Amino acid sequence: MQITSESVKVGHPDIVSDSIASNIISRILEEETKISMDINTMPHCGIEVFLGKGLCVVGGEVSTRVYVDIEKTVRQTVLNIGYKDCALGLNGDSMGVFNAIIPQSPDINIGTRADLGKYKEIGAGDQGIIYGFACDETPELLPLPYVLVNTMMRAFENCGNPIFAPDGKGQVTVDYDQNWRPKRVTTVLMSNAIDYRQVPEKYRSSIEDQARQIAFDCLNKWIDKDTKFIFNPTGEWNAVNSCSAADSGVTGRKLVVQLYGGYPGAQLGGGSIVNKTPEKVDCSAAFGARYVAKNIVASGLATKCSVQLAYAIGIAKPISIYVNTFDTGKVTDEKIAAAVNETFDLTPRGMIETFDLLKADIYKRIPRTLFMDKSYLWEKTDRTDELKRAVR
Repeated sequence: MQITSESVKVGHPDIVSDSIASNIISRILEEETKISMDINTMPHCGIEVFLGKGLCVVGGEVSTRVYVDIEKTVRQTVLNIGYKDCALGLNGDSMGVFNAIIPQSPDINIGTRADLGKYKEIGAGDQGIIYGFACDETPELLPLPYVLVNTMMRAFENCGNPIFAPDGKGQVTVDYDQNWRPKRVTTVLMSNAIDYRQVPEKYRSSIEDQARQIAFDCLNKWIDKDTKFIFNPTGEWNAVNSCSAADSGVTGRKLVVQLYGGYPGAQLGGGSIVNKTPEKVDCSAAFGARYVAKNIVASGLATKCSVQLAYAIGIAKPISIYVNTFDTGKVTDEKIAAAVNETFDLTPRGMIETFDLLKADIYKRIPRTLFMDKSYLWEKTDRTDELKRAVR
């Protein structure tokens, strides 16, 4: 039985779009913090980005007390990713930037301001169904294919070899035994745009070997002599035909990549995550549901767990909590769900405070990975004792 997960580098046009949106939010939070922001005066942002050939369109809605230079933030984000030359598919200095951001709807705003809303609380910024997942395959309590393919993406991003341009994507296939335990990596697929200006003609045949070395070094203990490596399977990917020179980018289009890599049982819900401030549960509850699922597995109550949270706009508490342990639970799923309801504060305010989601630095990092960072507070397993007490 084989399971494959996919991921992309931060230079993929969809993640460039996500990064632009999240960096705009980060800049707004930085400026708001300078004028004594708290949870009641926090900005509300839902930002969408379209990246075309040499063009970036920024839209969505924002409610804030500060000014941020949108064009400057867009350009700096693109340049920091490594797009400084049109020969790489995009140039942050010369690209066009169109700002179409509008103020947030007052009807939405009142539902997320405690002093204005019908229920006098910070309600969910929209309705939504959000999932979290955890399993015991890795120390991170994430599916092994997801961890490995994201590790490979970071390895290519940080390899320091200018041959490999910023745009790239890959897949890792893992073989499982009959008890759903991972055995080995069977296939590694890596596609990366190549900057041929950096490769003398006589050395071009070595590019695939260099790519294999980077991939296999970071996947080392799961690789064996029979592991298959596939690189740029069309035979050619020139960097001049990469990023938005060849493929448009849109915020929120890589949710499968960001949320568990397509692992069976790890469902998707909600909408784009990194382009919203955390009163919107697409953002905060994606972290909250993961936090709950991870603590369930870490507590020993199950070896695999999916958590569904459902919200109504303007209402703080989830209208339903569902837990599925895939028949691995030590007690019934209903008992675990009741314990979750008792143990965790899954309101927007509760999650913002628990995970420190008004910290601007978070939004600079989450487009690369939502979960594989030990500094993220939603990755902690600090509620296991409370959970175990609650199910007794």
